[in-house]
Amino acid sequence: MSDLGCTPSPRQVRPALLGWITALATVTIWALWAVGTRHAVTHDMPPAAIGLVRFGVPALVLLPFSWRASLFPKGLSLAKGLGLLGSGAPFFLIVASGMQFAPAAEIGPLLPGTMPLFVALIGWLVFGERLAGVRVFGFALILTGIVCIGGYGVLFAADGAWRGHLLLLTGACFWGIYTHAYRRSGLSALQAAALIGLWSFLILLPFGLPALVQVLGKGLAGPILLQALLQGLLSGVVGIILYGMAIDRLGASRAAAVSPLSIVLAALIAIPVLKEIPSPAAWTGIVLATLGVVLASGIFSQGSKP
Repeated sequence: MSDLGCTPSPRQVRPALLGWITALATVTIWALWAVGTRHAVTHDMPPAAIGLVRFGVPALVLLPFSWRASLFPKGLSLAKGLGLLGSGAPFFLIVASGMQFAPAAEIGPLLPGTMPLFVALIGWLVFGERLAGVRVFGFALILTGIVCIGGYGVLFAADGAWRGHLLLLTGACFWGIYTHAYRRSGLSALQAAALIGLWSFLILLPFGLPALVQVLGKGLAGPILLQALLQGLLSGVVGIILYGMAIDRLGASRAAAVSPLSIVLAALIAIPVLKEIPSPAAWTGIVLATLGVVLASGIFSQGSKP
């Protein structure tokens, strides 16, 4: 008896495959962004100056899209608009401040590693989304990994790393809110990136411009150009567009569940770039969070909805 009726058609497979590809590309960009931002905030570049560069580039590049959509897109409620904007300037300032205290290896598990948790919690508490048992176990593993790192920072770290941990977790919550807000906003990935970039640039301009001028006065034009490429173009334009495409094709929970894969990349990149070798607690958190993301992605949940 033919099983053609159970075989997904190319039209069904291709959007999902493209979703996974864009999600993996996004987490690679996030890993580079985490290491690059950690390096910048610990080398005489204040968060406000980096943030201005981060959002100035997408605000300029995507100006035609924000101009077409206007500063207040029709049909976008205030709550959804604030949810989108939370992933812009507020998210960046909170996270960049946290990166001044937390090593790069801990940024991965505490930021992208907890994004799936916040997306799932918001989806469950606010929108009544269901989660299969295997995915819940995956989220539990991610949470256990976070506890390993956070507990070590509170009990043993003498450099105030716990402050960075709290700030990074707050940033992850903001991103979880953004994920659901974008999903329900009706905006395209380009429109969302354009609006977030423009509004964030306007918010940061009074604070970031004096700081940026001060950095230029120290002869750090090269690092600023590097941050413009990493922060503005890759993270500010390409990353947001790719993440939006992943949400469109995989759903909010599954798209966010891929994010902890960046924790391994960030930890590995940080070793040669920042000379930061993860502690045993950090490695434990990385392993648990990475295993958790495989389960939380839902790939083992037969018939589960994204």
